[in-house]
Amino acid sequence: MEAGPRDTGEHGAPESAGARPAPGLSPDGPELTEDGNQDVPPGEVEVELRPQRRLRIWQLAPIVGLAALGSLMFAFPLAFGSGDGGAVLAMLGLLLSGCAAGWGLMAARRVGHTWPGLPSRGSGERPDWRVIALYVAGAALLVALAVLRVARLR
Repeated sequence: MEAGPRDTGEHGAPESAGARPAPGLSPDGPELTEDGNQDVPPGEVEVELRPQRRLRIWQLAPIVGLAALGSLMFAFPLAFGSGDGGAVLAMLGLLLSGCAAGWGLMAARRVGHTWPGLPSRGSGERPDWRVIALYVAGAALLVALAVLRVARLR
């Protein structure tokens, strides 16, 4: 006897030929109407058993707080020119903002979100190299602008 998702006999027929499947189900899944929808009897309600995967407020609050603190630490020394310590404070703010961005990306990835243009995790699709090149160029431009701005403080 071969192992598989269903127990079958030698000729591919189910072993329990006398047992009838539930109404509305075929051996390969639910029966669909001509327009592709599943026909649900009026007395039954379909409920998703798994909760939706989304970011909750308790997950977002510390990420947003760290990002706000980092961006303020980065912006104020650059805007008001606060002496010799301004460059160090701005770089620390930039570091905190980068940490918040990474933390947010990992939290979003954990609940199943992806970057626009990239395939979802586990789909088996390869990402397009042009989209990846665009993201890398954008990140490099932002880092270069931030470093140039902080370097002008000295």
